[in-house]
Amino acid sequence: MKKLAKRYKAMVDSFDVDKVYSLEEAVNILKNNATAKFDESMEISMNLGVDPRKADQLVRGTVSLPHGVGKKVKVLVLAKAPKDQEALDAGADYAGLDEYLEKIKGGWTDIDVIISTPDVMGQVGRLGRVLGPRGLMPNPKSGTVTFDVANAVNEVKAGKIEYRVDKTGNVQAAVGKCSFDAQKLVDNVNTVFTSVMRNRPQTVKGRYINSVTISPTMGAGVKVEEQSFTVAENN
Repeated sequence: MKKLAKRYKAMVDSFDVDKVYSLEEAVNILKNNATAKFDESMEISMNLGVDPRKADQLVRGTVSLPHGVGKKVKVLVLAKAPKDQEALDAGADYAGLDEYLEKIKGGWTDIDVIISTPDVMGQVGRLGRVLGPRGLMPNPKSGTVTFDVANAVNEVKAGKIEYRVDKTGNVQAAVGKCSFDAQKLVDNVNTVFTSVMRNRPQTVKGRYINSVTISPTMGAGVKVEEQSFTVAENN
């Protein structure tokens, strides 16, 4: 704990925690302070001016990061034959149905993403109490309920992520590793920011983005000024 506290203090002393930085400055601050013994992840956190209690103000989406997330994503595809083999051929780590339904019932959730074909969602839905709290329940809106399992697996493996506003109005998403080139991190952050902006609910009045922070796995977050983001015109 002493080492962690020392690292944290050194990081906080290296920048003004009350200042709002440009995206490029914030990324470089985090990269310069990534001194952990492992390759730390970088995450964006956005506080939105929405009321998550209202169904028409739930902000949710998926986006493909141009440079991926920098880690091996473990994918399980729940499907009957021959779709299970199709998924394995596309690079899924696990694929099948009954065997994995039983494993999940037993508490196994050592996976990052679950993709399901529509015809087995009745069985998968019964595992909502296990999968829901962990964010693993397949959902058509996120592209994880589909018969095109090969394409879904390819997208996830290439860096497709999902985000959703929580009950406090925050959206969080991984944007890569601190070892990434600074420009790649900037590109990934801008991609997530663009997607969240495009998913602004029509019923939201006034300020939509209250604050944006990027942070490493182990360390303090750096505030980022909204004007420094680049929102892509087309996608």
